[in-house]
Amino acid sequence: MGAIARSAANLVTTSGVWLKGGVNNASMDSITTLPSAAGADGITFISSQTASNSSSISFTSGLTSTYKAYKFVFVNMHPASTTGGVANLFQFNFSIDSGSNYNVTKTSTSFRAILSESETDPNLSYRTEGDLAQSTAFQSLHINVGGDDNDKSLSGSMILFNPASTTYIKHFISDVNSLSIDNYSQRYFTAGYGNTTSAINAIQFKFDTGNTQFGTIYLYGIK
Repeated sequence: MGAIARSAANLVTTSGVWLKGGVNNASMDSITTLPSAAGADGITFISSQTASNSSSISFTSGLTSTYKAYKFVFVNMHPASTTGGVANLFQFNFSIDSGSNYNVTKTSTSFRAILSESETDPNLSYRTEGDLAQSTAFQSLHINVGGDDNDKSLSGSMILFNPASTTYIKHFISDVNSLSIDNYSQRYFTAGYGNTTSAINAIQFKFDTGNTQFGTIYLYGIK
């Protein structure tokens, strides 16, 4: 036992803190949960919402001064229909009054990379339908999302920076991919800012042509 005790003592500082050499998968295999402060890469889960033929998905809580950045993760967002072949736009807008109004002025830019299932028509292009210039309209994060087949959807993420600031405008960056209505893989990049120094405390996501049949949006805080 003396050798074991001496070995253990070498893994603890004089203040009683375990050194990293004393912690491994074998010694910690009985732990089933981690405290929230131990989130991987400083990312902490806050909440999620799952669509069920929903007209929109709104987050009216969780955007506070606790974190300097917030990440929204979109998983298999599927529009209820593709009306008359019209391309579905997946969009969002900010609110500074806890969701009473979604109408923050925004300026943004977008580009897209695509390739068809038959490996034809590769293209990289600037997208004017995804840019805004001092507009309160909903911001598009993706276009031409397939709703004609049940297996079509979009997935991706968006980061919103420091929404609680009352000094700076509010930057956002998104990266979203989908299977389009014409069977293309299309990756859509958007970046811009909400041109307000008021705190943004709510955000709403929706398809412009109708309801969201299914899909889940996760909200994380980033330290």
